Amino acid sequence: MTNGDYYKILGVEKDTPLRQIREAYRKLAYQYHPDRNPGDAGAAEMMKRVNEAYSVMSNPQKRQEYDSLRHRFGDAAYSRFRQSYTDQEVFRNSEIHRVFEEMARSFGFRGVDEVFRDFYGPGYQGFTFTRPGFFAKGFVFTGMGPVKSPHDLKLPHPGPLGKLARMVLKNLGGAEVSEKGGDVNDTIRIDPQLAHTGGPYAYFLREKSKKLVVKIPPGVRNGQRIRLTGMGHSGSGGGQTGDLYLKVNIRRPILETVRAKISQLITPEGRAK
Repeated sequence: MTNGDYYKILGVEKDTPLRQIREAYRKLAYQYHPDRNPGDAGAAEMMKRVNEAYSVMSNPQKRQEYDSLRHRFGDAAYSRFRQSYTDQEVFRNSEIHRVFEEMARSFGFRGVDEVFRDFYGPGYQGFTFTRPGFFAKGFVFTGMGPVKSPHDLKLPHPGPLGKLARMVLKNLGGAEVSEKGGDVNDTIRIDPQLAHTGGPYAYFLREKSKKLVVKIPPGVRNGQRIRLTGMGHSGSGGGQTGDLYLKVNIRRPILETVRAKISQLITPEGRAK
């Protein structure tokens, strides 16, 4: 890619907020998308410039570093910046794949993987990795031709090894890692009549400051758990929300409770302790 100022490429100023930078990128990405400009090498080159500029400008840390170089070296800021950042690092954790997916849904354009393979050849590889409760999608600049699909890596998802696997996938670059939110566990106390007949039970979910009406099934047993799908902690990266599990504690009738207390105070010989 030829040298160029990231701000000028996107047509924004140094103090332009991220929201407006994002809007400028969307317009330019649509304007120069190769599916709208078949066979146009100039449009393809501009699309590459726009993608790179937005990947840097939308990342606070990279933008700050670029601003510092721009202040010190002026027009040479781009070459100085790229001495420290490879394509892999420039596009790491970029949002551009989301914009490409939106255009694909709205206009039938090709997605980011197909376009980037045209731009960068076999040195670019897109991937997806799926396991129960875990999904990752992203891309890798290898410079070495095709790489093995993460589907074949057999990476574990639970426990410390799963956390390590997610960290590795995320740091590969451009990865969107999705993980299900945690479950919430609580206990509710209901009277024997409600346990026998079943019916509504008012419950306040503290984690979400939300009032719920829980349907108690007829004949529910003491210690039984009731599951409320999607009422747990929010997932990350677009992952599913966890579940809420309520353990049922059935209150004893007052007379039964008193008798139990008395029996604890009397010895087998009938004498009070």
